[in-house]
Amino acid sequence: MKQEMHLTAPPTAVEKARHREQMGHSSCVIWLTGLSGAGKSTLANALEEDLFARGIHTYLLDGDRVRTGLNKDLGFAAKDREENIRRIAEVAKLFVDAGVVTVVAFISPFRADRDRARALFADGEFVEVFVDCPIEVCAQRDPKGLYRKAREGVIAEFTGITSPYEPPLSSEVHLRTDRQPLEACVATVAQYILRRVAHGSGAPSVEGADG
Repeated sequence: MKQEMHLTAPPTAVEKARHREQMGHSSCVIWLTGLSGAGKSTLANALEEDLFARGIHTYLLDGDRVRTGLNKDLGFAAKDREENIRRIAEVAKLFVDAGVVTVVAFISPFRADRDRARALFADGEFVEVFVDCPIEVCAQRDPKGLYRKAREGVIAEFTGITSPYEPPLSSEVHLRTDRQPLEACVATVAQYILRRVAHGSGAPSVEGADG
């Protein structure tokens, strides 16, 4: 029998509700998913800055940053991608338990992995944001030259080219970054989050103005 089966998480003296009370707002994870080049990292940074300026306690977990640290031992095969998302979801849950509004920016291409991440959180704590952009536009942007390298065979298992991307079926927020300017996307997500963390209750799904 595996040793971890005998482990149980002990209760903490300072519970999530007390963390939130001290922060002055509720907490949640904002899970940005979309193709490479769709604008996730740009949106995540602008969104965190917007929320932080409003007095919301935030932290940003970006794919590249985590891949060069916590998850630098993982590759891009399907099992590694699954483990990548599992780890980041567990880290995000710790931040949410500490009362922090946590912004996550990962391709997270598979619905099953995103569903498992969502299952870690209480109702209303997981806000999936579909950063939607046609692959043709993403490839034109291609700030890191990744699509070109994938098509040349330099990069294997590249989402959208040699590995599938499964778009969300019912995300809380759906943005079209090929049609909406960054400021409008930030405003859409920020308004949704501010309603949620202020009241700690559910909020309706949001489509972007041109969604």
